Amino acid sequence: MRVLVVGGAGYIGSHACKALHNAGHQPIVVDSLVYGHREAVKWGPLEVGDIGDGAWLDGVFTCHKPEVVMHFAAFAYVGESVTDPAKYYHNNITGTQTLLDAMRRNHVSKLIFSSTCATYGEVDRLPILEDTPRVPINPYGYTKLVVEHMMADYQVAYGLAWVALRYFNAAGADPDGEIGESHDPETHAIPLAIAAALRRGDGFKVFGSDYDTPDGSALRDYIHVTDLADAHLKAMDYLLRGGSPTAFNLGTGKPTSVFEIINAVSRITGSNLPHDIVPRRAGDPPALYASAVKAKTFLGWEPIHSDIDTIVRTAVSWHRQPVY
Repeated sequence: MRVLVVGGAGYIGSHACKALHNAGHQPIVVDSLVYGHREAVKWGPLEVGDIGDGAWLDGVFTCHKPEVVMHFAAFAYVGESVTDPAKYYHNNITGTQTLLDAMRRNHVSKLIFSSTCATYGEVDRLPILEDTPRVPINPYGYTKLVVEHMMADYQVAYGLAWVALRYFNAAGADPDGEIGESHDPETHAIPLAIAAALRRGDGFKVFGSDYDTPDGSALRDYIHVTDLADAHLKAMDYLLRGGSPTAFNLGTGKPTSVFEIINAVSRITGSNLPHDIVPRRAGDPPALYASAVKAKTFLGWEPIHSDIDTIVRTAVSWHRQPVY
């Protein structure tokens, strides 16, 4: 299959491109390179441009004739979405609508969408299921929820076939060391912890140690980026088999605490991780983790790289070498 990977120069998108290539498919990357990295595009052509430009997208579709689209192109800094929501509404919603309309004009009807657990907001039951009420608490999560509704409306009106994959905490790096996680600024816990252990950043901060959890620190569901990439291939196969449009949670169902991350990073780097315990951040719940039973049932997907040691080991290997 020829697969248009929108945002394919980014963290998760580039791993999906490698998985597509290894499975015998042809990824075609579309990326603005605002946050993506040209060096991460290794398995197919790169078209540099803005998905908000419908005429430019038409040219890409005409040139490459993709049969499926995977859509990763979103701004994803939660804090920034609060301080600059216009940027997020324009890129994540308006840009996606422009992409969907280009798909319609070019007769491409299959879409795998990179969604997020941020669509759920604060929940009152765990694990989080796909039918858990979705009440996002920041503009980033809201933009992803709007796109899910948009895809459902396009399904009814225009026959769009879609899958939304709601990630929990993406982490880790390609086991072969070819690509990995490189954000500027970096906000994710595991790369921040690794940077502190390798003495490349500030001391690591633990936001709260008095939660009602086994060790007092917050619990989150970390999922290896290679497992996420595999889920995209399985979602594509699901659509090609005629599967009904729907959403799937992608997580392990086994949350990891902040102190468990510190212990894993210290053990694997062989370096004591300096850290400070600071007050909780407003809005941070004690625990968030997913049920991925639906993805196992309908996609045949199970995470196989997502134990915390494998996540940290692959990430440490990546961060010890020169990165983008």
